[in-house]
Amino acid sequence: MSELPTENDAGESFRDSLGIVEKSGKRKWVYPKEPKGRFTNFRNLFSGILLLILFGTPFITVDGHPLMLFDIINRQFILFGFAFGPHDFYLLGLSMITAIVFIFLFTAVFGRLFCGWICPQTVFMESVFRKIDYWVEGDHKNQRRLNESPWTAEKTLKKGTKYVIYFVISFLTANMLLAWVIGINALHRIVIEPVNEHVAGFTAMMLFTGLFYVIFIWFREQACILVCPYGRLQGVLLDTNSIVIAYDYLRGEPRGKMKRNEERTSGDCIDCNECVVVCPTGIDIRNGTQLECVNCTACIDACDNVMDKIEKPRGLIRYDSLVGIQTKTRKIFTSRVIGYSIVQALLLSLLTFFLITRSEIDVTILRSPGMFYQEQLNDQVSNLYDMKVLNKTFEQRDIQVKLLNVKGEIKILGDNKSVPPQAAALTKMFVMLDKKSITAMNTPLLFAVYSNGKEIQRISTSFLGPVEKREKHDDREHGNERREK
Repeated sequence: MSELPTENDAGESFRDSLGIVEKSGKRKWVYPKEPKGRFTNFRNLFSGILLLILFGTPFITVDGHPLMLFDIINRQFILFGFAFGPHDFYLLGLSMITAIVFIFLFTAVFGRLFCGWICPQTVFMESVFRKIDYWVEGDHKNQRRLNESPWTAEKTLKKGTKYVIYFVISFLTANMLLAWVIGINALHRIVIEPVNEHVAGFTAMMLFTGLFYVIFIWFREQACILVCPYGRLQGVLLDTNSIVIAYDYLRGEPRGKMKRNEERTSGDCIDCNECVVVCPTGIDIRNGTQLECVNCTACIDACDNVMDKIEKPRGLIRYDSLVGIQTKTRKIFTSRVIGYSIVQALLLSLLTFFLITRSEIDVTILRSPGMFYQEQLNDQVSNLYDMKVLNKTFEQRDIQVKLLNVKGEIKILGDNKSVPPQAAALTKMFVMLDKKSITAMNTPLLFAVYSNGKEIQRISTSFLGPVEKREKHDDREHGNERREK
């Protein structure tokens, strides 16, 4: 993506290093000032809704089953009360492709809006753990001063309090994420029953807790800058029409400090550095779109507050594109966006079609391989069939099969006519027809499959019979008749 120009070429040196790394190579800790403003309020409200969904959804059940479940170990998934299993692998693959294309489309239009508003890392970091920092240690200046000061009773108390709160939140978050995987009932058993009965579950819980604790107590913004691959994709997904958090350099430059009783000849940017101080990744948004920017809107609120104080219009830093800043117009539907949209619409249509036509029970009936027909008593012929029933529901289903197009008899081998929930059953059955009804070597058969008395499927197959012998017998009869005549 084209970068926003800076005041001078020396300002481009920031691209040669990361804002979280000192010149000596050591890590540079970021102490952002607490942002305040309309976007921060909206983002806190939206984060609260997301956290409510995260912590509340595992407790919601539909007919005794979780509303949402992602049991990767057992390959069982429940989405909005509907069960999905290994047999739905094609839906999983199609959903992943659709999600990837959506990310491309969404990023091409709105940049890293996902990172600033929806990403769990940003939601927890900015709306939970940094709030704890401000509450326990004070604002950014107090946090820096506390970290650089020697260990005293006050520092020990504040750090200890913060670490305990961090651990409790990490532990609760790990429990809730585990509930999304194994279900709230299984989690409840892990909590109340002895540890030695749930060693694997307890180990997973503590590993999750340790991971979250390390990320938010130490790793923090490095997860977005060094680990997350999404930021690396900006260079190929964004263009000059993508809407990102941008600094209006045409209005703001040249920068200059504001002095009382002096007519201002420079741009609207008074070089107060507030947009830098509030940035959680330590960048200067005035240098243009950068890999470290997560679109958290803190710089917008900080700049708007300054503009209000100096009686200048808001929006010096705002959601906009490079073309929008240069021409004051926004062009969203570019050729690339249109192409992504067409592909996305096709994928969504295909996925919707598969979901709508997806049946709760799948039945296949095939003649057993390698088996010929069998001569039976009472001038009957039988074929052996394999019937496979896949029950995708949460209820046990009774299966019945009837012949529709010919008169015959079906004999199920054994008493296994019921299929357990979320399971597959293989049953063998004989289909017996009178020789008189067999008119060809392969006689078409049409089965009607019933579940709990309701027809759910119709299946076509064929019946193998002794038609050749019959034809020879008929030829002899016709020959005798001709000789008698």
